[in-house]
Amino acid sequence: MPHYIKVSQTASTNTYLSRLAATLPGGTVIYTPCQTAGRGQKGNSWESEDGKNLTFSMLLKRPPVKARDQFCLSEAAAVAVVEALSAEGGDGFTVKWPNDVYWRDKKVCGMLIENSLDGTAIATCIIGIGINVNQQRFVSDAPNPVSLAGITGREHDLEPLLKRVCSRIEQLVSTLGDEAARGQLHGQYMAALYRNDGKLHPFEDAAGNRFMAGIAAIAPDGTLTLQHADGTRRDYLFKQVRHVINNTVL
Repeated sequence: MPHYIKVSQTASTNTYLSRLAATLPGGTVIYTPCQTAGRGQKGNSWESEDGKNLTFSMLLKRPPVKARDQFCLSEAAAVAVVEALSAEGGDGFTVKWPNDVYWRDKKVCGMLIENSLDGTAIATCIIGIGINVNQQRFVSDAPNPVSLAGITGREHDLEPLLKRVCSRIEQLVSTLGDEAARGQLHGQYMAALYRNDGKLHPFEDAAGNRFMAGIAAIAPDGTLTLQHADGTRRDYLFKQVRHVINNTVL
């Protein structure tokens, strides 16, 4: 079972947890109602109104996954969040590659996953998650935020949602030593994947070129394969390509 530690305020739960990781057991969850400098992917910050949202990090030690398959930890976290939010807010929640969680075309959750490796094994994995739960007004320049309360029209209890997500992550990760279980999880991830609908959608590559393509596959290392409008397939690593939504690159 996860072990929860609440801190009144911290700059970043990932940073806080990484400093203490050597002294804490696997399954420890650090969470706070006030995160002052949350970190997101690509060096972005994460806006969170005090006491309104979930900002937390979960420590995994020696998860049963080889370093080459570490993306399945990201899949586990994303699937756990989608399941928990769907139970609270109904349909419409998806995973935008690699691990943002969206409701329709709006972002409700962001993640920052940091692994330390020991040869071919993963020594520690810190899964940092921010979920917009009860915040109604966003003041940062993030283009498309939404909260669970904004979706459902009511406020939600934070700690039960936190425990549902973390317990599900722990449950999914515990199965990942089995190849069949990894395959099943990947299937769940692909079924929940944003715009994985067999249609062409707009993307932009790192050089700023925009093109139409459909999602063809995601490899065990997280590489995204897109099928372009002309039928060619190309592989993209994280940061090499992004979705374009309403003419905005996300």
